[in-house]
Amino acid sequence: MSADIQDKYGDVLSRHGIRPTPVRILVLKSISKYSDTFSLNDLETELESVDKSSIFRTSILFSEHHLVHETEDGSGSTKYCYCHNDHECGVEELHCHFYCEKCHKTYCFEDIHIPIVNYPQGFELHEVEYLLKGLCPHCRKISN
Repeated sequence: MSADIQDKYGDVLSRHGIRPTPVRILVLKSISKYSDTFSLNDLETELESVDKSSIFRTSILFSEHHLVHETEDGSGSTKYCYCHNDHECGVEELHCHFYCEKCHKTYCFEDIHIPIVNYPQGFELHEVEYLLKGLCPHCRKISN
């Protein structure tokens, strides 16, 4: 891996309070390519040289530091979304997701933000899920 790439991804990690290591840089490079959701299995397939436990621990770390956020789509597998454009995945940045019931792909609708809900005083909000289900354009087209 070139020094420029290490610097680019190392800077992103540092800005999120994560110490850059070769494995973390590899995982970040991989997840930054995804425009929609990805699973740990996707990363394990792509990063065959990295052991599964390192990928798992790195994903948890990235989630804790708001570099990615987790979403449940009902498939039984946790999906992750990379926070593009150096945004931090805070509650105010969360967006809707769409799960295709035919091809089982989950899409990020980054331009459709989850509405802010006024909840009773004394509660602290950590996570919000807003999942739409149906057919993606491709599956809808082949179903007709």
